[in-house]
Amino acid sequence: MQQVGAMDGSILPQGRTRPGRQEGGEATPERVLALADEAAGLVTARLRAIRDITRQTRILALNATIEAARAGESGRGFAVVANEVRGVAGEVARLSEDMESELRGAFDALRDVGLRMAETVRGQRLVDLALNAIEIIDRNLYERTCDVRWWATDAAVVEAAADAAPARLAHAAARLGVILGAYTVYLDLWLCDLSGRVIANGRPDRWQAAGLDVSGEGWFQAALRSGSGEEFAVADVARPAAVGGAPVATYAAAVREGGETRGRVIGVLGIHFDWGPQAEAVVRGVRLTPEEAGRTRVLLLDAEGRVLAASDGKGVLEERVPLAAGGRESGFYRDGGRTVAFHRTPGYETYKGLGWYGALVQAAG
Repeated sequence: MQQVGAMDGSILPQGRTRPGRQEGGEATPERVLALADEAAGLVTARLRAIRDITRQTRILALNATIEAARAGESGRGFAVVANEVRGVAGEVARLSEDMESELRGAFDALRDVGLRMAETVRGQRLVDLALNAIEIIDRNLYERTCDVRWWATDAAVVEAAADAAPARLAHAAARLGVILGAYTVYLDLWLCDLSGRVIANGRPDRWQAAGLDVSGEGWFQAALRSGSGEEFAVADVARPAAVGGAPVATYAAAVREGGETRGRVIGVLGIHFDWGPQAEAVVRGVRLTPEEAGRTRVLLLDAEGRVLAASDGKGVLEERVPLAAGGRESGFYRDGGRTVAFHRTPGYETYKGLGWYGALVQAAG
Protein backbone atom coordinates (compact mmCIF):
# COMPACT_ATOMS: atom_id res chain seq x y z
CA MET A 1 0.00 0.00 0.00
CA GLN A 2 1.48 3.32 -1.03
CA GLN A 3 -0.34 5.75 1.25
CA VAL A 4 -1.71 5.49 4.73
CA GLY A 5 -3.80 7.62 7.00
CA ALA A 6 -1.91 9.74 9.48
CA MET A 7 -3.02 9.98 13.09
CA ASP A 8 -5.37 12.80 12.10
CA GLY A 9 -6.79 10.69 9.27
CA SER A 10 -5.17 12.68 6.47
CA ILE A 11 -3.54 11.09 3.45
CA LEU A 12 0.23 10.76 3.30
CA PRO A 13 1.68 10.46 -0.23
CA GLN A 14 4.38 7.90 -0.73
CA GLY A 15 5.87 6.02 -3.70
CA ARG A 16 4.60 4.18 -6.72
CA THR A 17 3.07 0.75 -6.71
CA ARG A 18 5.85 -1.32 -8.17
CA PRO A 19 9.61 -1.05 -8.47
CA GLY A 20 11.18 -1.56 -11.86
CA ARG A 21 12.91 0.11 -14.75
CA GLN A 22 11.82 3.62 -15.48
CA GLU A 23 10.34 4.36 -18.86
CA GLY A 24 13.09 5.48 -21.22
CA GLY A 25 15.68 3.06 -19.77
CA GLU A 26 17.58 0.39 -21.70
CA ALA A 27 14.83 -2.25 -21.61
CA THR A 28 11.92 -0.18 -22.91
CA PRO A 29 9.90 -0.74 -26.09
CA GLU A 30 11.05 2.67 -27.25
CA ARG A 31 14.61 1.35 -27.20
CA VAL A 32 13.50 -1.61 -29.32
CA LEU A 33 11.93 0.79 -31.82
CA ALA A 34 15.08 2.90 -31.92
CA LEU A 35 17.27 -0.16 -32.52
CA ALA A 36 14.93 -1.42 -35.26
CA ASP A 37 15.07 1.95 -37.02
CA GLU A 38 18.84 2.05 -36.62
CA ALA A 39 19.24 -1.46 -38.06
CA ALA A 40 16.90 -0.66 -40.94
CA GLY A 41 18.94 2.43 -41.73
CA LEU A 42 22.21 0.47 -41.73
CA VAL A 43 20.78 -2.24 -44.00
CA THR A 44 19.42 0.35 -46.42
CA ALA A 45 22.79 2.08 -46.56
CA ARG A 46 24.63 -1.20 -47.22
CA LEU A 47 22.19 -2.27 -49.93
CA ARG A 48 22.52 1.11 -51.58
CA ALA A 49 26.30 0.62 -51.61
CA ILE A 50 25.86 -2.85 -53.19
CA ARG A 51 23.61 -1.39 -55.89
CA ASP A 52 26.19 1.29 -56.62
CA ILE A 53 28.91 -1.35 -56.95
CA THR A 54 26.80 -3.57 -59.24
CA ARG A 55 25.92 -0.57 -61.39
CA GLN A 56 29.61 0.29 -61.76
CA THR A 57 30.40 -3.37 -62.49
CA ARG A 58 27.80 -3.45 -65.26
CA ILE A 59 29.27 -0.31 -66.80
CA LEU A 60 32.75 -1.83 -66.67
CA ALA A 61 31.45 -5.07 -68.19
CA LEU A 62 29.75 -3.11 -70.97
CA ASN A 63 32.93 -1.17 -71.68
CA ALA A 64 34.91 -4.43 -71.72
CA THR A 65 32.44 -5.94 -74.19
CA ILE A 66 32.81 -2.93 -76.49
CA GLU A 67 36.61 -3.11 -76.34
CA ALA A 68 36.50 -6.87 -76.99
CA ALA A 69 34.38 -6.29 -80.07
CA ARG A 70 36.91 -3.80 -81.35
CA ALA A 71 39.68 -6.32 -80.78
CA GLY A 72 37.94 -8.79 -83.06
CA GLU A 73 38.86 -12.46 -82.86
CA SER A 74 41.53 -11.85 -80.24
CA GLY A 75 39.02 -10.24 -77.90
CA ARG A 76 36.40 -12.99 -78.09
CA GLY A 77 37.52 -14.69 -74.85
CA PHE A 78 37.56 -11.39 -73.04
CA ALA A 79 34.00 -10.72 -74.26
CA VAL A 80 32.84 -14.01 -72.71
CA VAL A 81 34.33 -12.98 -69.36
CA ALA A 82 32.73 -9.54 -69.63
CA ASN A 83 29.31 -11.13 -70.27
CA GLU A 84 29.77 -13.39 -67.25
CA VAL A 85 30.70 -10.41 -65.09
CA ARG A 86 27.63 -8.55 -66.32
CA GLY A 87 25.47 -11.57 -65.52
CA VAL A 88 26.91 -11.87 -62.01
CA ALA A 89 26.35 -8.16 -61.46
CA GLY A 90 22.73 -8.56 -62.55
CA GLU A 91 22.23 -11.50 -60.18
CA VAL A 92 23.76 -9.53 -57.31
CA ALA A 93 21.42 -6.61 -58.09
CA ARG A 94 18.40 -8.94 -58.11
CA LEU A 95 19.43 -10.52 -54.81
CA SER A 96 19.95 -7.12 -53.20
CA GLU A 97 16.49 -6.01 -54.36
CA ASP A 98 14.92 -9.19 -52.96
CA MET A 99 16.85 -8.76 -49.72
CA GLU A 100 15.74 -5.14 -49.40
CA SER A 101 12.10 -6.11 -49.92
CA GLU A 102 12.27 -8.96 -47.41
CA LEU A 103 14.15 -6.97 -44.79
CA ARG A 104 11.84 -4.00 -45.21
CA GLY A 105 8.89 -6.29 -44.43
CA ALA A 106 10.72 -7.76 -41.43
CA PHE A 107 11.66 -4.36 -40.04
CA ASP A 108 8.13 -3.04 -40.60
CA ALA A 109 6.76 -6.05 -38.67
CA LEU A 110 9.34 -5.49 -35.93
CA ARG A 111 8.36 -1.85 -35.69
CA ASP A 112 4.67 -2.78 -35.43
CA VAL A 113 5.51 -5.18 -32.61
CA GLY A 114 7.56 -2.48 -30.88
CA LEU A 115 4.72 0.03 -31.20
CA ARG A 116 2.25 -2.45 -29.71
CA MET A 117 4.69 -3.24 -26.91
CA ALA A 118 5.15 0.46 -26.20
CA GLU A 119 1.39 1.02 -26.14
CA THR A 120 0.90 -1.96 -23.83
CA VAL A 121 3.65 -0.88 -21.44
CA ARG A 122 2.38 2.70 -21.31
CA GLY A 123 -1.22 1.56 -20.95
CA GLN A 124 -0.40 -0.90 -18.18
CA ARG A 125 1.57 1.77 -16.36
CA LEU A 126 -1.50 4.01 -16.44
CA VAL A 127 -3.61 1.12 -15.14
CA ASP A 128 -1.13 0.69 -12.27
CA LEU A 129 -1.42 4.38 -11.46
CA ALA A 130 -5.22 4.14 -11.54
CA LEU A 131 -5.04 1.19 -9.14
CA ASN A 132 -2.67 3.12 -6.91
CA ALA A 133 -5.12 6.03 -6.69
CA ILE A 134 -8.17 3.90 -5.87
CA GLU A 135 -6.16 1.82 -3.38
CA ILE A 136 -5.20 4.99 -1.52
CA ILE A 137 -8.85 5.99 -1.29
CA ASP A 138 -9.90 2.49 -0.22
CA ARG A 139 -7.33 2.44 2.56
CA ASN A 140 -8.28 5.91 3.71
CA LEU A 141 -12.01 5.21 3.68
CA TYR A 142 -11.52 1.92 5.49
CA GLU A 143 -10.07 4.00 8.31
CA ARG A 144 -13.21 6.13 8.27
CA THR A 145 -15.30 2.98 8.83
CA CYS A 146 -13.09 2.15 11.81
CA ASP A 147 -13.50 5.67 13.18
CA VAL A 148 -17.28 5.68 13.11
CA ARG A 149 -17.59 2.24 14.69
CA TRP A 150 -15.15 3.23 17.42
CA TRP A 151 -16.66 6.62 18.19
CA ALA A 152 -20.17 5.12 18.33
CA THR A 153 -19.00 3.33 21.50
CA ASP A 154 -17.65 6.49 23.16
CA ALA A 155 -19.13 6.76 26.64
CA ALA A 156 -20.35 10.35 26.20
CA VAL A 157 -22.03 9.46 22.90
CA VAL A 158 -23.69 6.35 24.33
CA GLU A 159 -24.94 8.20 27.42
CA ALA A 160 -26.39 11.06 25.39
CA ALA A 161 -28.17 8.65 23.02
CA ALA A 162 -29.61 6.79 26.00
CA ASP A 163 -30.70 9.93 27.86
CA ALA A 164 -30.91 13.17 25.86
CA ALA A 165 -30.70 15.39 28.94
CA PRO A 166 -29.20 18.84 28.18
CA ALA A 167 -26.11 18.17 30.27
CA ARG A 168 -25.44 14.83 28.57
CA LEU A 169 -25.98 16.37 25.12
CA ALA A 170 -23.58 19.20 25.95
CA HIS A 171 -21.01 16.69 27.15
CA ALA A 172 -21.45 14.60 23.99
CA ALA A 173 -21.09 17.69 21.77
CA ALA A 174 -17.92 18.67 23.65
CA ARG A 175 -16.55 15.16 23.24
CA LEU A 176 -17.31 15.21 19.51
CA GLY A 177 -15.54 18.55 19.32
CA VAL A 178 -12.44 17.06 20.92
CA ILE A 179 -12.46 14.26 18.35
CA LEU A 180 -12.76 16.78 15.52
CA GLY A 181 -9.80 18.67 16.91
CA ALA A 182 -7.65 15.55 16.62
CA TYR A 183 -9.09 14.25 13.35
CA THR A 184 -9.02 17.29 11.09
CA VAL A 185 -10.32 15.49 8.00
CA TYR A 186 -13.93 15.67 9.20
CA LEU A 187 -16.30 18.59 8.76
CA ASP A 188 -18.68 17.49 11.50
CA LEU A 189 -19.92 14.55 13.58
CA TRP A 190 -23.65 14.14 14.23
CA LEU A 191 -25.37 12.17 16.95
CA CYS A 192 -28.94 11.28 15.99
CA ASP A 193 -31.79 9.82 17.98
CA LEU A 194 -33.92 6.92 16.76
CA SER A 195 -36.34 9.25 14.97
CA GLY A 196 -33.53 10.68 12.84
CA ARG A 197 -33.23 14.01 14.63
CA VAL A 198 -29.70 15.35 15.16
CA ILE A 199 -29.36 15.89 18.91
CA ALA A 200 -25.66 16.86 19.12
CA ASN A 201 -22.84 17.80 16.79
CA GLY A 202 -19.15 18.53 17.22
CA ARG A 203 -19.06 22.01 15.68
CA PRO A 204 -22.26 23.79 16.79
CA ASP A 205 -20.49 27.14 16.40
CA ARG A 206 -19.99 26.44 12.71
CA TRP A 207 -22.84 24.17 11.63
CA GLN A 208 -26.36 24.51 12.99
CA ALA A 209 -27.06 20.79 12.74
CA ALA A 210 -28.95 20.16 15.98
CA GLY A 211 -32.62 19.59 15.25
CA LEU A 212 -32.12 18.53 11.63
CA ASP A 213 -34.21 15.60 10.44
CA VAL A 214 -32.02 13.03 8.66
CA SER A 215 -34.48 10.15 8.90
CA GLY A 216 -34.74 10.02 5.10
CA GLU A 217 -31.01 9.69 4.55
CA GLY A 218 -29.81 6.31 3.34
CA TRP A 219 -26.84 6.27 5.73
CA PHE A 220 -29.13 6.81 8.73
CA GLN A 221 -31.59 4.11 7.71
CA ALA A 222 -28.83 1.59 6.94
CA ALA A 223 -27.10 2.20 10.27
CA LEU A 224 -30.40 1.84 12.10
CA ARG A 225 -30.95 -1.57 10.48
CA SER A 226 -27.43 -2.83 11.15
CA GLY A 227 -27.14 -6.12 13.02
CA SER A 228 -24.15 -5.39 15.23
CA GLY A 229 -21.54 -2.83 16.21
CA GLU A 230 -19.20 -4.37 13.65
CA GLU A 231 -21.33 -3.03 10.80
CA PHE A 232 -21.34 0.44 9.26
CA ALA A 233 -23.20 2.38 6.60
CA VAL A 234 -21.73 4.57 3.87
CA ALA A 235 -23.19 7.01 1.36
CA ASP A 236 -21.83 8.22 -1.97
CA VAL A 237 -20.18 11.62 -1.97
CA ALA A 238 -22.76 14.41 -1.70
CA ARG A 239 -23.02 18.11 -0.85
CA PRO A 240 -25.27 18.46 2.22
CA ALA A 241 -26.52 21.99 2.74
CA ALA A 242 -26.07 21.51 6.50
CA VAL A 243 -22.28 21.57 6.07
CA GLY A 244 -22.25 24.48 3.66
CA GLY A 245 -22.60 22.37 0.52
CA ALA A 246 -19.07 21.03 0.83
CA PRO A 247 -18.54 17.56 -0.70
CA VAL A 248 -18.53 14.92 2.02
CA ALA A 249 -18.42 11.15 2.25
CA THR A 250 -20.72 10.21 5.11
CA TYR A 251 -20.20 7.12 7.27
CA ALA A 252 -22.56 5.99 10.00
CA ALA A 253 -22.86 3.35 12.70
CA ALA A 254 -25.51 2.50 15.24
CA VAL A 255 -25.00 3.65 18.81
CA ARG A 256 -25.84 0.68 21.04
CA GLU A 257 -26.88 0.38 24.62
CA GLY A 258 -23.88 0.18 26.89
CA GLY A 259 -21.59 0.49 23.88
CA GLU A 260 -21.94 -3.26 23.46
CA THR A 261 -21.43 -4.89 20.05
CA ARG A 262 -24.84 -6.62 20.27
CA GLY A 263 -26.54 -4.02 22.39
CA ARG A 264 -29.93 -2.54 21.57
CA VAL A 265 -29.78 0.32 19.05
CA ILE A 266 -30.39 3.65 20.79
CA GLY A 267 -29.14 6.12 18.17
CA VAL A 268 -26.94 6.67 15.13
CA LEU A 269 -23.62 8.44 14.76
CA GLY A 270 -22.91 10.01 11.35
CA ILE A 271 -19.47 11.37 10.44
CA HIS A 272 -18.86 13.68 7.48
CA PHE A 273 -15.45 13.13 5.87
CA ASP A 274 -14.12 16.29 4.21
CA TRP A 275 -13.89 14.74 0.76
CA GLY A 276 -12.66 17.65 -1.37
CA PRO A 277 -9.10 18.31 -0.16
CA GLN A 278 -8.42 14.66 0.65
CA ALA A 279 -9.49 13.37 -2.78
CA GLU A 280 -7.67 16.24 -4.49
CA ALA A 281 -4.46 15.22 -2.72
CA VAL A 282 -4.83 11.73 -4.18
CA VAL A 283 -5.47 12.64 -7.82
CA ARG A 284 -2.84 15.37 -7.86
CA GLY A 285 -0.32 13.13 -6.15
CA VAL A 286 -0.28 10.45 -8.86
CA ARG A 287 3.30 10.01 -10.04
CA LEU A 288 3.28 11.39 -13.58
CA THR A 289 6.28 12.85 -15.35
CA PRO A 290 6.16 16.62 -15.88
CA GLU A 291 5.57 16.01 -19.60
CA GLU A 292 2.68 13.62 -18.90
CA ALA A 293 1.05 15.84 -16.30
CA GLY A 294 0.09 18.45 -18.87
CA ARG A 295 -1.85 15.96 -21.00
CA THR A 296 -3.24 13.57 -18.38
CA ARG A 297 -6.41 13.85 -16.36
CA VAL A 298 -6.52 11.73 -13.20
CA LEU A 299 -10.01 10.86 -11.99
CA LEU A 300 -11.90 9.10 -9.24
CA LEU A 301 -15.26 7.93 -10.54
CA ASP A 302 -18.26 6.38 -8.84
CA ALA A 303 -19.91 3.22 -10.15
CA GLU A 304 -21.96 5.28 -12.63
CA GLY A 305 -19.00 7.24 -13.95
CA ARG A 306 -19.74 10.41 -11.95
CA VAL A 307 -16.57 12.42 -11.34
CA LEU A 308 -15.75 12.33 -7.62
CA ALA A 309 -12.36 13.99 -7.98
CA ALA A 310 -10.31 15.31 -10.91
CA SER A 311 -6.72 16.46 -11.11
CA ASP A 312 -7.83 19.48 -13.15
CA GLY A 313 -10.55 20.30 -10.60
CA LYS A 314 -13.30 20.23 -13.24
CA GLY A 315 -16.67 18.50 -13.23
CA VAL A 316 -16.57 17.27 -9.64
CA LEU A 317 -19.96 15.69 -8.73
CA GLU A 318 -21.41 17.04 -11.99
CA GLU A 319 -19.64 15.44 -14.97
CA ARG A 320 -19.95 11.79 -15.98
CA VAL A 321 -17.12 9.92 -17.70
CA PRO A 322 -18.50 6.58 -18.88
CA LEU A 323 -15.82 3.89 -19.05
CA ALA A 324 -15.79 1.26 -21.80
CA ALA A 325 -14.81 -1.35 -19.24
CA GLY A 326 -16.58 -4.19 -21.00
CA GLY A 327 -17.03 -6.07 -17.74
CA ARG A 328 -13.33 -5.89 -16.88
CA GLU A 329 -12.03 -4.93 -13.46
CA SER A 330 -9.15 -3.07 -15.06
CA GLY A 331 -7.64 -2.30 -18.44
CA PHE A 332 -6.98 0.41 -20.98
CA TYR A 333 -8.22 1.32 -24.42
CA ARG A 334 -7.89 3.96 -27.12
CA ASP A 335 -10.60 6.59 -27.41
CA GLY A 336 -9.81 8.72 -30.41
CA GLY A 337 -6.45 10.27 -29.72
CA ARG A 338 -6.58 9.45 -26.01
CA THR A 339 -5.63 6.47 -23.87
CA VAL A 340 -8.10 5.67 -21.11
CA ALA A 341 -6.89 3.46 -18.25
CA PHE A 342 -9.01 2.32 -15.31
CA HIS A 343 -9.10 0.06 -12.28
CA ARG A 344 -12.12 -0.80 -10.16
CA THR A 345 -11.89 -0.60 -6.39
CA PRO A 346 -10.43 -3.78 -4.90
CA GLY A 347 -11.62 -2.78 -1.42
CA TYR A 348 -9.55 -3.00 1.73
CA GLU A 349 -10.09 -5.25 4.75
CA THR A 350 -13.79 -4.99 5.71
CA TYR A 351 -14.36 -2.05 3.37
CA LYS A 352 -15.54 -3.49 0.06
CA GLY A 353 -15.98 -0.15 -1.62
CA LEU A 354 -18.87 1.20 -3.66
CA GLY A 355 -17.75 0.10 -7.10
CA TRP A 356 -15.65 3.21 -7.63
CA TYR A 357 -12.84 3.49 -10.19
CA GLY A 358 -9.48 5.13 -10.46
CA ALA A 359 -9.02 6.35 -14.05
CA LEU A 360 -6.51 8.24 -16.17
CA VAL A 361 -7.31 9.91 -19.49
CA GLN A 362 -4.13 10.73 -21.38
CA ALA A 363 -3.89 12.63 -24.66
CA ALA A 364 -1.33 11.51 -27.23
CA GLY A 365 2.14 12.93 -26.65
